[in-house]
Amino acid sequence: MKKATLYEKLGNNKVRCLACAHQCLINDGQVGLCGVRQNKGGELYLLVYGKPISVNVEPIEKKPLFHFLPGQKAFSLGTIGCNFGCDFCQNWEISQLPKTIDKIKETGYEMQHESWPPEAIVEHCLDSNIPMIAYTYNEPTIWTEYAYDIMKLAKEKGIKNVWVSNGFMSNKTLELISPYLDAINIDLKSFSDNFYQKICKAHIEPVKENIKKIWKKGIWIEVTSLIIPGKNDSNQELKQIAGFLKSISPDLPWHISAFYPAYKMKDIPPTPKESLIRAYQTGKETGLRYVYTGNIPDANYESTYCPKCNTKLITRQGTKVINNLLINNNQCFQCKEKIPIIY
Repeated sequence: MKKATLYEKLGNNKVRCLACAHQCLINDGQVGLCGVRQNKGGELYLLVYGKPISVNVEPIEKKPLFHFLPGQKAFSLGTIGCNFGCDFCQNWEISQLPKTIDKIKETGYEMQHESWPPEAIVEHCLDSNIPMIAYTYNEPTIWTEYAYDIMKLAKEKGIKNVWVSNGFMSNKTLELISPYLDAINIDLKSFSDNFYQKICKAHIEPVKENIKKIWKKGIWIEVTSLIIPGKNDSNQELKQIAGFLKSISPDLPWHISAFYPAYKMKDIPPTPKESLIRAYQTGKETGLRYVYTGNIPDANYESTYCPKCNTKLITRQGTKVINNLLINNNQCFQCKEKIPIIY
């Protein structure tokens, strides 16, 4: 546990959390919507500081990020809690854990977490020659102060920082982390605020605005949309998402991921491969140069092609890079077109 910084004090021992767009008003003794930011006597504390519940070393392609240090490994960590309540959450066992009980202590979380202070994480990455740290598994915005301390140390040692986020961070949080953030994948879960309100317990506009802001800042960004049958897979909505991304940049990669029954959506069937291919084609027809499918392995739709001559440049199978034919790090070997991939 550590005192938070992203909040303001109000009267009667109340505080307003400033970490994400919810801007929770938290009474003394209570936690915000995320379940891990608690008001204690008019001061806000981060209950999961230094306490990730999941730690792994994984390929960066799993985040997914296909245009940032391809083929490299990332030290990945996440805590419990989330500022969303998505009915389809794949990691609901950890993201929704604080919301399933009356008191956080009753989770037994003190027994489950791993102890990873920021210094230990950076030292481990240096010792193991791991080039980047991924803040993932649950929403890193809710543990920004912990992530921020890691990111500052990592930046000093030449280690890259990558977020996997729902994009609902506040402008204050975005400004805080921007100098240390190298890349991010944001979930754009739908193009409907009704979907966000009913299924995710949030709103879409902060997500859209943050995607635009992050691109303008020059931080590398890729976007993922989980395609759920009957919920966000209409041709109209797919065109809206693709059109929005293209309006930011045709070079912004779009990952289209298959849904599998989970959490509160176990009655909905998995996404058919045909729906992913339809979304893929929609993205391409709209003018996006880099569109990828996920959760249904197919090298034809997971690989990077030259937008000028259509040569397959990076062949992928799932999260594995099978072949990389780029020359000079990011040029097509056939036509010398520059591909926006960061090495």
